[in-house]
Amino acid sequence: MRAAEQQEYDWYFRACFAPVSRTVYLIVRDRGRAEDITQEALYRLLRHWRTVSAYERPEAWVRRVAIRIAVREVQRAAARPEKERLAQPASYDETPDPDVARAVAELAPMQRAAVVLYYWEDRSVHEIAELLCVSDSTVKQHLYRARHRLATVLGEEEVDDVRR
Repeated sequence: MRAAEQQEYDWYFRACFAPVSRTVYLIVRDRGRAEDITQEALYRLLRHWRTVSAYERPEAWVRRVAIRIAVREVQRAAARPEKERLAQPASYDETPDPDVARAVAELAPMQRAAVVLYYWEDRSVHEIAELLCVSDSTVKQHLYRARHRLATVLGEEEVDDVRR
């Protein structure tokens, strides 16, 4: 973006923010959300500046985008209680022994993820690798290190059981 375009965009940003934010506030009834939505609309203006700046009234484009976002937000918020009511509550019946849970919580995040996916969700090394966007050997390395750390923390014998 050239300096002249940047100055013009900055001027529109300052000129549009307050009135558009006020309009959005009247739709969403939450000042913080109204400001976030207005910033999102103005960000979209920046992304499409070369096209929209040629319009007769770029501020009308921003207002229209902000109103659409606000309406979607209100609809989403209205539907949320019904969706939450219909959602199945999560079942945590298969939680590990508290000592094991504490030990797993002390692992590095990737080791923790690998342990949970391998031992509690019974996923293969290859599946875990795909989920974590790493190689199979990296998953095996995380599991090896995690088992070693868990054995140390829990005072138990280390077992090498990575089979898949």
